[in-house]
Amino acid sequence: MSLQDPKLKRQARELALQILFQTEFTTAVPYQDFLELFEERTSKDVVDYADELIRGVKARVKEIDAVLQSASQHWKVERMSLVDRNVLRVAVFEMKYSTDPVKPSIAINEAVDIAKRFGSTESGSFVNGLLDQARKQNAWE
Repeated sequence: MSLQDPKLKRQARELALQILFQTEFTTAVPYQDFLELFEERTSKDVVDYADELIRGVKARVKEIDAVLQSASQHWKVERMSLVDRNVLRVAVFEMKYSTDPVKPSIAINEAVDIAKRFGSTESGSFVNGLLDQARKQNAWE
């Protein structure tokens, strides 16, 4: 599925982040149950793209985390904050594994903005630095 409207794509990324974050605490509840809560308040396209992001991250989490670990010199992935870790995972999925890859400059900017909104005061610069390093190591353009 390819969602074209940047504002709706942002909403989908934020929804995916929130659900990925929540499922790390409540592993017994399928993520689809959380998505259903948003179906009535959000457009179908947003929910569908969020679902695509969540499924993709969950299916490729080991590969995504390996990319992140390789790019991170001082932080183990499991020690990163839950918000930062999941923002990073969504961005790497979109750049590397999506059937319709997002340009790295767009994916990184989106991830930084979302990290600033949902993370700590350091999240934006942390996410920016780590994704830029991953981009360089993997020659994503």
